[in-house]
This record gives sequence, structure tokens and C-alpha cells, in this order.
Amino acid sequence: MSEPRLRLRYSPTSPFVRKVMVFAHETGLIDRIELLPTDVWHPETDVRRDTPLGKVPALIMPDGLVVAESTLICDTLDHLHTGPRLFPEGEGRVAALRWLALGDGILTACVTRIIEGRYRAADAQQAWWLDRQITSIQATLDVLEAEADTLAAAPFSVGPLTIAVALSYLSFRYSGDAWPDTRPGLAAWHAEVQTRPSMRATEPPSA
Repeated sequence: MSEPRLRLRYSPTSPFVRKVMVFAHETGLIDRIELLPTDVWHPETDVRRDTPLGKVPALIMPDGLVVAESTLICDTLDHLHTGPRLFPEGEGRVAALRWLALGDGILTACVTRIIEGRYRAADAQQAWWLDRQITSIQATLDVLEAEADTLAAAPFSVGPLTIAVALSYLSFRYSGDAWPDTRPGLAAWHAEVQTRPSMRATEPPSA
């Protein structure tokens, strides 16, 4: 008997969607997931039919229950496979969750920066608000650079996974920031992680 299918509201360039997709590959669940392309910014989007938050990703369970927010979706998936948990228990859990929070913080700052720059009129943009996002990103990168050796020695659990997605998104959206030039340890770790099949399979389109 085949396993019940899952459906995922997704956008190919959303970093939070990519986080879920990488997680699904790492847990061997990707073949159970049907992808539902969703443009949340389209005026006629039907995304709120499934989630009142109007965001992707959103995971639709076989019984119709909708799970929103990428970390909650990953935690849900972590209970649907039989391999090692990517949300560690016991030793290593706090470190993994802390890295998860730092990675999500980078992603949130990036998305906020994009929305401010793309969807506000130029004369309405708040330079101080953009600067705050950039400062948060840079400060977090400095912390991760100092922890690069520890990160490299850790299992590829939900924390390192989220950081890998965040660093890839920075390079995707803000290549001009050239973060790898000043964080060689973090850059070396990220280059290695990008060779994982889960990362290769989920690369966003270049456009």
C-alpha cells in the first residue's frame, strides 16, 4: 500500500520553501509530496483557500489539515519518516535549534529587505529600516564565521540545513554583498554543503 500523499504550496524562489524542500529530500519524503505552484503576490491568488496567512510554504496533510510556517512543517515531516531525526533530541538539540533561529533570522531580514525595496515606492522606503536588516544579517554572519569549525563538525540537522539555505539565498539575491569574501571559514563550509544532493536538487531558478 502506498503512503498517503502530501501537498505543498510552494514558490520556487522562496527560501522558506527551499528549507522545507531540502528537509524533505534529506528525510526521503520528497517523493510523497505533490508541489502546488503558488504566487502569493498575484491579485487572484487562491492561497488563502488553504492558509489564512497567505504565505508559502503551506503543507496540506492527507486529512486536509494545513500546516503553515517552515519550521513547523519541517517538524511535522520529521515525524513521518523512519530515519534519524533532523530535530535532534538530547545532546546537540539546543545548538541545532539556535542555528535554526539564526538561519531563519537571516532569511527574515532578507525577505524584509526585498519587500521594502521592491514593493514600496522609492519615496516611501525607510533607509533606516533597510539598514537595520543589513546590520542584522552582517552581525549574524560574523557570529557564524566564528563558529564555522563547530558548524562543520556538526551533523546536518535542521540548524545547519537552515543556515545553508540562508547563505545560498544571500548569494542568490544579494551577490553584490560578497559575504564569502570576508567569512572564509563559513564560505568553505557552505561550498561543501552545497554539494549535497538535497541542495543541488532544490536550487532556485536563475531568473
